[in-house]
Amino acid sequence: MKKENGFTMMELLIVLVIIGLLAALVGPTLYKQISPAKASVASAQIENFMSALDAYFIDTGSFPSNQQGLSALREKPSSVSSWNGPYLKKELPKDPWGNPYVYKSPGRNGGYEIMSYGSDGAAGGQDDARDITSWES
Repeated sequence: MKKENGFTMMELLIVLVIIGLLAALVGPTLYKQISPAKASVASAQIENFMSALDAYFIDTGSFPSNQQGLSALREKPSSVSSWNGPYLKKELPKDPWGNPYVYKSPGRNGGYEIMSYGSDGAAGGQDDARDITSWES
């Protein structure tokens, strides 16, 4: 009789169980690393917006209105004559959770405010649902 090479069904099941156990142990640890990374990305994007808004202000003498929003950094508003943009190289990104950034002008400290409401998309929150703001960056 010829002996066939290969794995038995029991050996394959044991390997799958071991892989599943490893994934169950490593998965939560990886998730804990991803959440702070998203907050860091949002802070970096807000810093980028702030630099672009400062350049916009130098050229035009004012910050974009609430109606113009952050899109004024990419497309010239019809009411602005001394626009020398675009002030952002790429299209306006959404925050790491897929929500648009919130822009307000004037802001609480004058000038403007830029916010990401975090993973829940609503004001307030804790952990990865906490707000990331321009005045705390």
